[in-house]
Amino acid sequence: MQKNPTMIPVVAAALLDGSGHVLMQQRRFSGRHGGLWEFPGGKVEPGETPAQALVRELGEELGITVDPGAIEPLTFAALPDDPVVLMLYTCTRWDGEPVCLDGEAIGWFTLDQIFALPMPPLDVPLARALNNVIATAN
Repeated sequence: MQKNPTMIPVVAAALLDGSGHVLMQQRRFSGRHGGLWEFPGGKVEPGETPAQALVRELGEELGITVDPGAIEPLTFAALPDDPVVLMLYTCTRWDGEPVCLDGEAIGWFTLDQIFALPMPPLDVPLARALNNVIATAN
C-alpha cells in the first residue's frame, strides 16, 4: 500500500422522489464493477467543488438540471486500501425526467429493494446511512 495515496474525490446523489423511492443507476457491463447498481455521480474534476461536480454529473448521466442549493451532503465512504472517497448527497428537486444517458439502466427502488441489488463496495455503507436518515425522519 502506498503511504500517502492521492485522494480521488467522487460524488454521488440519492435522488428521492418523495414517495419512498431512490434512483439507482446500473454501471456499464464493460467497466469496473460492471453491471452493479450505484447512486449516480462521478469524479470531481480539477477546479470543481463537489457540488459543482455533482450537478455536472447528473446532467451528463441523467439529463436533469439540478440547482446546487437543492443538494445536501449526507455522508461519505472510503476503503482502507483505495484512494477513492465517495461523498453522497441527497436531492429532492430537479428539472427534467431522469433518463439513462450513461450506464446500462436506471430505476427507482425502495430502500429494501436497494439492499437486494448488487452494489459496489462503497455504495453499501452509503445506502445504510441513507436508510438510517430516512428511518429517523419517519
